[in-house]
Amino acid sequence: MSSQALTRRTFIKAAGVTAAGVALAGVGLGVAATRTPTFDYPEIVLEGETSMKKRILIAYATRAGSTAEIAQAIAETLTARGYAVDVRPVKEKPSLDGCAAVVLGSAVRMGAWLPEAVNFVQANQAALRALPVALFTVHMLNTGDDEASQTARAAYVNNVLPLLNEAETVYFEGKMDFSRLSFLDRFIAKMVGAVEEDNRDWKRIHAWANTVWS
Repeated sequence: MSSQALTRRTFIKAAGVTAAGVALAGVGLGVAATRTPTFDYPEIVLEGETSMKKRILIAYATRAGSTAEIAQAIAETLTARGYAVDVRPVKEKPSLDGCAAVVLGSAVRMGAWLPEAVNFVQANQAALRALPVALFTVHMLNTGDDEASQTARAAYVNNVLPLLNEAETVYFEGKMDFSRLSFLDRFIAKMVGAVEEDNRDWKRIHAWANTVWS
C-alpha cells in the first residue's frame, strides 16, 4: 500500500464502491457480502510481578484480527514491565473497575476508528477521563511523514480524542489479509488498490509499550 496520503479521488472511488455494496444488498446479497469470516477474538489475562494497583486494560476493536494481535504484543511488554494486563475486545464491553490505566486500540475503516470502539469510549467517558489513557490506531494508508499523511492520521481519532482529558496516541501499520475480510470489504480494498501485505513493525510496537507512561 502506498505511503502517500489518501487522496480525495481515492475517497470518492471508495464511496462509489460502497454504493455498489448497497446495490448488492438490494438484490439480496447484503448479508453474505458483509459477513466477515469468523476468527477468535483473544481475551487474555497476563499477570506481572505487581499488585492490583497496577492493572491495565487493553480494549481493542478489530475487523480481521491484526489489531487483536498488536494488542496482545503490547500486553506482553507491559507484563514484562510488571503490570497485570487484561486484553479484551470492546464488543464484550469490558469493565474499567479496578483499572489503573487503559490502552484503547482500533483498526480504521473509511477514515475513522471502528464504530464499536467509538461507542465504548462514549459509554465510558467519565471513567476514562479519570484514568491515564493511551490510544493506538492500526491502519494501512497515510503512512508517510509528509504533512498530508500526518493530518489524515490525526483525523482517525477525531471521534474519540475530544472525549478524553489527555491521551497518548500512536499509529501502527497493520496487515492486509483478504481471506479475513468480508466479500464487500475485500471488494472495496481491491478497488482502492490494496494488496496483501503485513507491515506491522513488532520492534516499534514493543518499544512503544515499553515506554508508554514511563
